Amino acid sequence: MHAEGATGSREATTTDDEAPESAPAAPAPRGTRLDAWWARVLGTPARRRFWYWAGPIAVTLLAGILRFWNLGHPHTLVFDETYYVKDAWTLIGNGYESRWPEDADAGFAAGDTDTYLDEPSYVVHPPLGKWMIGLGMAAFGAGDPFWWRATTALAGTIAVLLVSLIARRLFGSTIVAVIAGLLFAIDGNAIVMSRVALLDTWVMFFALLGFGCVLLDREWHATRLAARLAERRARGVDPAWGPVLWWRPWLLAAGIAFGATTAVKWSGLYFLAAFGIYLVVVDALARRRAGLPFWITSAILRQGPATFLLVVPIAAVVYLASWTGWLVTDGGYYRDWATTTSADQLAGIEWLPAPLQSLWHYHQEAYKYHVGLSTPHPWQSHPLGWLVMERPTNMYYVSLENGDGGCTVDACVQTINGIGNPLIWWGAAAAVLYLLYRLVRWREWQVGLVLVGLAAGYLPWLLYPDRTMFTFYTIAFQPYTMLALAGVLGIILGRRDDLEWRRARGIGVVGVYLAFAVLLSAFFYPLWTGTTIPFTFWQLHIWLPGWR
Repeated sequence: MHAEGATGSREATTTDDEAPESAPAAPAPRGTRLDAWWARVLGTPARRRFWYWAGPIAVTLLAGILRFWNLGHPHTLVFDETYYVKDAWTLIGNGYESRWPEDADAGFAAGDTDTYLDEPSYVVHPPLGKWMIGLGMAAFGAGDPFWWRATTALAGTIAVLLVSLIARRLFGSTIVAVIAGLLFAIDGNAIVMSRVALLDTWVMFFALLGFGCVLLDREWHATRLAARLAERRARGVDPAWGPVLWWRPWLLAAGIAFGATTAVKWSGLYFLAAFGIYLVVVDALARRRAGLPFWITSAILRQGPATFLLVVPIAAVVYLASWTGWLVTDGGYYRDWATTTSADQLAGIEWLPAPLQSLWHYHQEAYKYHVGLSTPHPWQSHPLGWLVMERPTNMYYVSLENGDGGCTVDACVQTINGIGNPLIWWGAAAAVLYLLYRLVRWREWQVGLVLVGLAAGYLPWLLYPDRTMFTFYTIAFQPYTMLALAGVLGIILGRRDDLEWRRARGIGVVGVYLAFAVLLSAFFYPLWTGTTIPFTFWQLHIWLPGWR
């Protein structure tokens, strides 16, 4: 994806008896003085290596500051932290999610963290995300809210670095990589979801790792396929089907990552399925470009099964391993179901060991819960409004009077509202539409890969229109909207060899857009962190009816 500059040229021909009426026009200037200065700054290999890493690291450090500053506030369980933080702590203590006494939240926040019971709690999400949340508490205790949220904030921070590195690999530009990382670093939805201990940031993190592995495998696969075909043709063999490539380490890594995604929430299965199909399509297109006559059947019937075996079994192993605490203890919910139920209920799974029979039943019951979940909530939203942040999730809201919590006016509020930066979110929505056009018009592989990530995280929710859903689910696919927006900004920015006026215009438009995006994030930041603000200041941020 590049903005290409093109100029027309007209050659004048003369004979020995003729002289040109005028001297040839000077070539139109290309690039800007800013480009020339930047080229001098990066004039040595050492400086280029420094910039190669310094840019992504700088936006990652900014992301860390925005996510870790005052992370222990508020000193209470926020929104669904009431489930996941307490579940994580009981996993550390018992190895399985356990029940708590009634109204345990206040005591937990006050430091009375060991009042949980040995009785199991019925939960409907796999354990890995809660294990990850529990790591900080396991190391430093559960008495400080900072450690409830620290690992999630760290995952959200590292994700900014991943987005930057992936953007550079996709678009071949460190500038675009830094823009992608900056957009993700300063956006409100990403900041809020990194500062509360919910599962969805972990879905995003592991899926993004898998996306990066698929991206790296794309080059690995293309290089080795070409080498194997060249080797066969050098021996005088005209391959019709093409080879089966078994050694693809990045696919193994992708299987681990997507298995971990699914072990946080079952929505990770959609990423596994979407990228599994993508890998087969990419292989088929690579075989067609290589001139193989049976490129479709070769990709589906030969390489397809190999790809499946490289990705799916290891993902299943990772998923099953996330249940280790439940399997090796005997107190988990439904843990003894297989030994206390009738034989007819075991029909079809009697060949499994008893613990796995119980685990299968647990999954059946959890699935029924997920597809039937339809409990009205004041902050629920429909997926059709997610890309424009029509109804963000307000996770925490407290009204204060003068003298309370640092309030110095008549009325104040503290709120943690997942309102995304409007310039970033609305710009990203427009960028996605434009990339759909580019995919149809030019079939750019970068665009296709980004849109597969977006589709895997977004489109499945449209299948359950009656289910209770929330806008914060968007964090799972937000990296791909940021990549889409950064890619389009890169097109607007243009290239250093573009015509001077075009390049200057691109730099100006992108520079102004990013400057206003940063200022807008500063304006909204108090609403993302529970900072005490005047009630009238809070009202200035209500730009849409659904934000109230």
